[in-house]
Amino acid sequence: MKKKDLLNYLYVLLGTMSLSFGAVTLLSPNEIITGGGIGIALLVHYVFPNLTLGTYIILVSAPFIIVGYIYYGKKYTIKTLITMLLLSFFTDFFKEVLELKPLVNDILLGAVFGGIFVGFGVGFIMKGKSSTGSTSISGELIASKTKFKVSEILLAQDAVILISSIFVYGDIKKSFYSLIGVYITSKIVDMVLTGRPSKKVVHIISNKVEDLTVHIRERIEEHGAVITGVGLHKGQDKNIIFVAVETNKIQLLRDIISKHDPEAFLIISEASEILGRGTKI
Repeated sequence: MKKKDLLNYLYVLLGTMSLSFGAVTLLSPNEIITGGGIGIALLVHYVFPNLTLGTYIILVSAPFIIVGYIYYGKKYTIKTLITMLLLSFFTDFFKEVLELKPLVNDILLGAVFGGIFVGFGVGFIMKGKSSTGSTSISGELIASKTKFKVSEILLAQDAVILISSIFVYGDIKKSFYSLIGVYITSKIVDMVLTGRPSKKVVHIISNKVEDLTVHIRERIEEHGAVITGVGLHKGQDKNIIFVAVETNKIQLLRDIISKHDPEAFLIISEASEILGRGTKI
């Protein structure tokens, strides 16, 4: 087995452990739901507790995996099947064998920390080039047959699961807390997959570009680019400084701009991923 393949399976192993741990110790005891197949399994297990949660994960995922085999082939299916079996195993191991107790008995904390553990779990599984099966398979398939994006299909499916939880748990507030958990999960997944650059993307529209670029190079110690554009209203030529700045230097950049061109227009946004020369891929 290649080193890269071994690393991918290690990610899957860590991911399934994190996801199972979060579901058993935080989501299930606080009646918090999440998206995807694990969310469906949690709801079904709540209504029919005669089977283990791990068993329901298999039952929920099996039809989707069969569909995945038909449309995406053997290689895709085997890795997804391994992920699903590990997820089922760790879930029952934590819940039935170790009999882990709830980490917290607070619905908000359960949603927050449950979202974190699930987010790391899903993120590591995806980083290992696998998936939890279930709704991710149906999302890809429906998107390939329609004009909708995969993300839109997945969002719609998760919305159905969250709405269903209102009727299962009989408490709309729990669904709102679940929504918090799902949001946190999505952010953690993004962080795992793209990293968390400590930089902000800054656009500066100024009439004193040359002066500002000198101070940015000398004091901020960052390099960027100057882009020439045209003003939207008067059609005048505009110069735009484009630069990625460390978060802890943003205030210094504001001070420089305020001192040398108080009329400058500043836009600061998150850098979801930074690749290329001088950055770590």
